[in-house]
Amino acid sequence: MTTKFEQLKKELIDLDRMGKQLLFSMYKEQDEIDEETIKDIEDKGWKFVTVGQEYQKWYTKAYRIIAQIIPERLSEFESLYKSDPKRKELTYANYSISDYLIGICNTTRGRGPKDAIPKMDIQSQILSSARERFKSSLFDIKEILQADIFDSELETAKELNKKGFIRAAGAVTGVVLEKHLAHVCKLHELKSKKAHPSIAEYNQLLKDNDIIDTPNWRFIQRLGDLRNLCDHHKDKEPTKNDADELISGTEKIIKTVF
Repeated sequence: MTTKFEQLKKELIDLDRMGKQLLFSMYKEQDEIDEETIKDIEDKGWKFVTVGQEYQKWYTKAYRIIAQIIPERLSEFESLYKSDPKRKELTYANYSISDYLIGICNTTRGRGPKDAIPKMDIQSQILSSARERFKSSLFDIKEILQADIFDSELETAKELNKKGFIRAAGAVTGVVLEKHLAHVCKLHELKSKKAHPSIAEYNQLLKDNDIIDTPNWRFIQRLGDLRNLCDHHKDKEPTKNDADELISGTEKIIKTVF
């Protein structure tokens, strides 16, 4: 079974390579490299891609990786992509990668897609530094190991539910969900006023601080209700379907909310 640690390691290698290929491709699209250099790059095993087709997929995955490994660089990484909504004119400093993707330019001031190349270079370097951080002994792999533990606990919950131990399955899954939400709050430096917050309290804290949207808030609220049914409710017995819904929902949350 491939661990989260191994998956992330492979994803980082692939993303680091694609970041460099996007940079090379930007140079090529803007006629900033000659045919000899292009051939040299291809001879070394690199491929040129269509930036407009590949960048968004790369950015989405790279954003998640950087948020996990070097969150202190995330705002910088994001700012290189996004256009400043308050800018009054297009300049070299505020030309963004999103401008490149939609072809914005100001010919009178000589501003255009070439201005995005240094931004792509910096983004690629930030992603590369995440890979180095990952490999170094300074990187705390607690999050990665925790994800593996959560997966293992959810597999246990599935087995318990399969064998008819529905309340036990719900209790195990509830602990995983609560721990994950607590961890997400910690990552975003959010503190509850209560000494021992519940799933509902962590959920509300994340919504109030715009970490999750209303559909996710409602989804987690539903999972919290199922956990309470399995854990505390004495008047109604939970069903296998209730536990299945709680387990699959928790799997989704720990992979999408961070």
